[in-house]
Amino acid sequence: MENKTQELQDQMLEALSQVIDPELRCDIVSLGLVYGLAMDENGHVTVKLTLTTMGCPLTAVLDTMITRALLAIDAVNSVKIDLVWEPAWSPDRMSRYAKMVLGIHS
Repeated sequence: MENKTQELQDQMLEALSQVIDPELRCDIVSLGLVYGLAMDENGHVTVKLTLTTMGCPLTAVLDTMITRALLAIDAVNSVKIDLVWEPAWSPDRMSRYAKMVLGIHS
């Protein structure tokens, strides 16, 4: 069962890595915006997500893209997005790839 859970977690992260932030032109996983993923026995997924700034005008667009990406996985029946602000996002959460895409040198 644990392998199946890990496989599903990997599938969800892969799906989310296809969700590109329209402003930054980089995926939300590499940007470090996904803080957590959980799925219950009924296929209900909760995504803990943050944004680079409060009041981001693209929140609804990202919600739709995330929901579509996860619902494409057979085991996923519904998606809930919990927007969180703690801990606050910073460029330190970004992957090396995201920093390269955005021209940030660390």
